[in-house]
Amino acid sequence: MDHLFDPSKNMYYPPKEILKKANVKDYESLYKKSIEDREGYWAAEARKLEWYRKWDQVLDDSRKPFYKWFSGGKINIVHNALDRHQKNQTRNKLAIIWEGEPGDVRTFSYHALNREVTRFANVLKAMGARKGEVITIYMPQIPELVVAMLACAKIGAPHSVVYGGFSVEALAERIEDAQSRILITADGGFRRGKPTQLKKIANEAMQRSATIEVCIAVKRTGEECYMENDRDFWYHDLMGMPIANAGCCTEQTDSEDPLFILYTSGTTGKPKGLVHTHGGYAVYTATTYRDVFDIKPEDRWWCAADPGWITGHSYIVYAPLINGATIMMYEGAPNHPYPNRWWSMIEKYGINILYTSPTAIRGLMRFGASWADRHNLSSLRLLGSVGEPINPEAWKWYYEVIGKSRCPIMDTWWQTETGGFMITPLPVMPLKPGSAAKPFFGNEISIVDDHGKEVKQGDEGNLIIKNPWPGMARTILGDPDRYVEKYWEKYKEQGWYLAGDSARVDEDGYYWIIGRIDDVIKVSGYRLGSAEIESALVSHPAVSEAAAIGLPDELRGNIIHATVILRQNFTASPALAEELKVHVEKEIGPIAKPSFLEFADSLPKTRSGKIMRRVLRAKALGQDTGDLTTLEE
Repeated sequence: MDHLFDPSKNMYYPPKEILKKANVKDYESLYKKSIEDREGYWAAEARKLEWYRKWDQVLDDSRKPFYKWFSGGKINIVHNALDRHQKNQTRNKLAIIWEGEPGDVRTFSYHALNREVTRFANVLKAMGARKGEVITIYMPQIPELVVAMLACAKIGAPHSVVYGGFSVEALAERIEDAQSRILITADGGFRRGKPTQLKKIANEAMQRSATIEVCIAVKRTGEECYMENDRDFWYHDLMGMPIANAGCCTEQTDSEDPLFILYTSGTTGKPKGLVHTHGGYAVYTATTYRDVFDIKPEDRWWCAADPGWITGHSYIVYAPLINGATIMMYEGAPNHPYPNRWWSMIEKYGINILYTSPTAIRGLMRFGASWADRHNLSSLRLLGSVGEPINPEAWKWYYEVIGKSRCPIMDTWWQTETGGFMITPLPVMPLKPGSAAKPFFGNEISIVDDHGKEVKQGDEGNLIIKNPWPGMARTILGDPDRYVEKYWEKYKEQGWYLAGDSARVDEDGYYWIIGRIDDVIKVSGYRLGSAEIESALVSHPAVSEAAAIGLPDELRGNIIHATVILRQNFTASPALAEELKVHVEKEIGPIAKPSFLEFADSLPKTRSGKIMRRVLRAKALGQDTGDLTTLEE
């Protein structure tokens, strides 16, 4: 087909150039093979990595749902991300291009990154770090954050990265839960032109957590901060000591040894420390990254997330390094000092692939196409989306304005718990705006009702995963019962994983994620996804972002309350509010028409791009907004 868009099916087809050069050319036959022989498929992928000792068994399912992958195998993810590249020409290739918000630039070859990681691993050992102990990292998005993660993994000490926008309470709670003895932080970072005060927050958190004995801080902003004798040390001082320059062998870890703990906060209860392991996670992330983003040796890859989230762990740090890619990292806000910051960096560094969140896309879409149009974005080959369902309007803007209608969008669905992509297109697939397309290889996915019965095509239900996969979280730190109850209890008899998202599947087998089950609004007995109401609002030319919540109503069970951010050159008014309500009614039907609609300048969002609808709900009901530590602002 010469035309890249087929309006009759609302499908976008990949350009011939992409089809010709794709790593995976035929999704259907490889998918079929991966389901018929799942263990054979994953064993073949695992053999692409280097192991100290080969596994005895690909999948051990003797203690369901506590699955083990590649048991008996000895590996270290750092050996695959750094050590093995030192033996070939990759050692001289750029591993990281980093730009700070003020405009400072630093680069590291694979050789230089390995040198820094080895030196810091020696520092950690000198500070008494032991294999198996959890080290907490609380840092801005600077290269030392990546160095710290890799150094922990190198010596076999699981890291617990706490996102640098979190508060004292959140940091203290995570240190306490992980029982960390060592904390790695910085004086601060830059965000929207101002220094953040990370060391100050870290100091308060350490007062609350009696476990910390050593705190290592990176000088980034140069702001004054309190350093306690015999506990606090400057990173640069330690890295200059003779001990840092000794050799340091990468620890041989068991395939099932923990690589990291990552906390994910639910809508209620204390954060869950999800445990990921060296072997299965390395295999899963490396495979998904290489195939979904069609990685070539010359690619410059930019995942515009923060390493503090699972997206950053999997697709800024580990998978790109295992695959020998060049990683772009940026410290600050997407629109600082102007809304063209990202586009200027894509042009300046020749970025080939951009992977970001729908929230960031909608936020930049507000400023119109002119900021992007003043830059040469021709280096881009593929685009990606992560974090929540992308509404068709934002998808089209991203595709047409940023990708110039020639860069397929890999709209990926996955979770902290899954470790890597679960439902995703491949570059050779036709795309439908707003759909995450089809399951990744080895994964059987279904939409079922509360009793486990498959729903009719097009109907909404609970998204479940029918099989184990190598990248899955193994448990919740210190709370295996909660792990079983949260993810496996509901469909215990069938042995299915409950994702907690509602979704539907269409006649072409394409999956449409509607949102968290908590974000489904029941009005007069009808189930409406907040995402579909928001998409309807964003399809109006005046709206750049929207959030819809349900509020209790005696008559209808719930009524819809919408919060809207307008694009530039539009002004809030009662007449526009009414027009938007009617627009939703036309797009979806009378049942979806918001009862209330208010205008706002911003929405409460996490840094990973998720709208915190519970905050809007609490605000609308005049209730306490609860823990706001995950908010970006």
